[in-house]
This record gives sequence, C-alpha cells and structure tokens, in this order.
Amino acid sequence: MPTTAPYGTWQSPIDVAMMTASRVRLNEPRLDGDACYWLEGRATEAGRVVLIRRAADGSVREITPPGFNTRTRVHEYGGGAWTVDAGEVVLSNFADNLLYRIAADGTPHAITADSGHRYADFRIDRRRERLIAVREDHTAPGEAVTTVVAVALPEDPSGGTVLVSGSDFYSDPRLS
Repeated sequence: MPTTAPYGTWQSPIDVAMMTASRVRLNEPRLDGDACYWLEGRATEAGRVVLIRRAADGSVREITPPGFNTRTRVHEYGGGAWTVDAGEVVLSNFADNLLYRIAADGTPHAITADSGHRYADFRIDRRRERLIAVREDHTAPGEAVTTVVAVALPEDPSGGTVLVSGSDFYSDPRLS
C-alpha cells in the first residue's frame, strides 16, 4: 500500500550516486582522417575528462595518459582543451595547465613550462611548426590578460609569442 508523505519528504530508492555512477559525458567530437576523437567526462573518476580515439578498424583507445585530465579553465568555463591534426594530439592537462603532445605510444611530452598561463582553442600550424592558441596570463595580480599566441613546436618553455592582444576575450583562432 502506498505511503503518503508531505511534499519533499518522501523516501526515494533513487539517489545521486545511482544517477551518476555510470554516466559518461561526451563532448567535442572531431574527425581526423579516418579516425574519430571525442572527450569523455567520467563521473566514476571524479569528473576526469579523457580523450578517446576510434580508428577506422573500429578499435577504441584512450589517448589521455593515466592521471591526466583534458580540461582548461580559460575564460573560467573552459572548453577547447585539445586538438588533433594528422594524428598529432595536443592537450591541456587540468592539474598543471601545461600543454602536452601525446606520442603515438601514449607518452606525454610537455610543450610549455610551468608559467602561470592557461591555454585553449588550439590549432596546429604545420607550415610554421607551431600551435596557435588563446592564452590567459595569470602571472600578475588582478584580471588575467588574454591574448592569441603562437607556441613553437615541439616545445616552447617561454609559453608562446603574442600574435594578438588588446581585447578581453578571444576564442577559436583559425588559420587563413
């Protein structure tokens, strides 16, 4: 027999853990040649975000190295934390805000050094062997300074050369 309870006080067999335990968020799908890439947000891993690759033969593998979290907080809401071009993957690791190239064997190689910068919205510029990105500079007190930068590949400990500055907000730079 049903039990009647005042509004909002009833006992439910469904709790937050049950609702989120097996949930996987999918974001930012991209094609690169015959491969498909996407981000998976995993509730079971404390919200860790991993980059996944599905090859033309149907095989699926995790690109994000163990312990890494493919996220950024540029403009505080993040997004645009990775790119791929001809199989070359570059991603931002949330814990240290560094940019990493991921080798074919899955080994991460830092592109930038610890500098107080955050990066987002990457584009690989093959012709000039660099990465174009939005960068926030958090090295000085107050508001972060946002610019568009060119980060030299394979590494750029300086954090990049400013290409565009002067505005509060930049997003999705493209090569033309």
